[in-house]
Amino acid sequence: MEIRKELPEIFEEFADARKTQFLAAKEVKDKGMPLIGTYCTYVPVELPMAMNAATVGLCSMSDETLTLAEQDLPQSLCPLIKSSYGFAKADKCPYFYFSDLIVAETTCDGKKKMYELMEEFKPVYIMQLPNRQDEDGFVLWKNEVVRFKEKLEDFFDVEITEDAIRNAIRVRNRERQAAMELLGLMRDDPVPMLGYDLFKVVYGAGFTFDRELATEQLRAVKQRILEEAQASKERIGKRPRIIVSGCPMGGATEKVARIIEDNGGVVVGYENCTGLKNYHRMVDESNPDVYEALAERYFKIGCSVMSPDTYRIQLLGELIDDLRADAVVDMTLQGCHTYNVETYVIEKFVTGERGLAYLHVETDYSTTDEGQLTTRIQALLEML
Repeated sequence: MEIRKELPEIFEEFADARKTQFLAAKEVKDKGMPLIGTYCTYVPVELPMAMNAATVGLCSMSDETLTLAEQDLPQSLCPLIKSSYGFAKADKCPYFYFSDLIVAETTCDGKKKMYELMEEFKPVYIMQLPNRQDEDGFVLWKNEVVRFKEKLEDFFDVEITEDAIRNAIRVRNRERQAAMELLGLMRDDPVPMLGYDLFKVVYGAGFTFDRELATEQLRAVKQRILEEAQASKERIGKRPRIIVSGCPMGGATEKVARIIEDNGGVVVGYENCTGLKNYHRMVDESNPDVYEALAERYFKIGCSVMSPDTYRIQLLGELIDDLRADAVVDMTLQGCHTYNVETYVIEKFVTGERGLAYLHVETDYSTTDEGQLTTRIQALLEML
């Protein structure tokens, strides 16, 4: 007889997915399937899916390998770049080890130069992002999508048909829809779950190599959460509703979400690459030009690398309205210049146009600033 697991146990399983799926990566290789590592949500994963390849996110978010990385990289560089490079160079990331090809992108100058060094020990393919989300930029990006498809065909000696791409689009769209439905549960007040637990599920699902299985898991967790909420509507109670914005969250930076909820708030949404941004917007399945459809969906991702960053502001506004937020906590990493400069625009939008409270916290992958973060977040929550 199947033992029904409690929700906290399920949340922790998703939280550990990045570590527990290491063996699954080896199984993928043992089956002869290609494994493609990525560092950004701009990479159109439907193209590897169309050739029956698995994809995995490689960003590392720990200070464990920073000292090694700083032998080649500047100390002042963004910790996400240094950590990712350090784990790759030290061969401490099994996903990097098992990846046949690294697909990178020009989202920032630091990453661009880091990829040049990474090419010394792993094949790396770079997708060139435009700096502006206008008509000319879209033409460039669509060409990059086609070039990426051609690179996969050449590197792996396969043919990627448009029918296979259409099928991959359908599969990935269903996964996006399942994730969006799960994230949408945070519209309720009081919420049916803590936002940190929500993050564990959505982030952890990204390390399931079978995308259809990931969709089933997301829907199953959503159903369990609804069942639990109906049984105990006041399990969490009303709390100040916070949206976390900014740099990718994960690993060490999860401390920000944890501190918010340990001190009486609840994170109702994540406007960042490891949160809703990875699932927001579907690929238009009705467009007969599959490359245009893919390019359009990924082109409209909001990122501080874009100037102006129209789509990030648009998404943040939608989240504020949809989730009835009380405040925005904008988390940036030290050395991430584009997101740090953009805090001016985000604060102006949140406080000026939307009339909400705003807090910018700049952090890294250490624990030394947790006391300061706690003090500042407590002050925000007390004000609310």
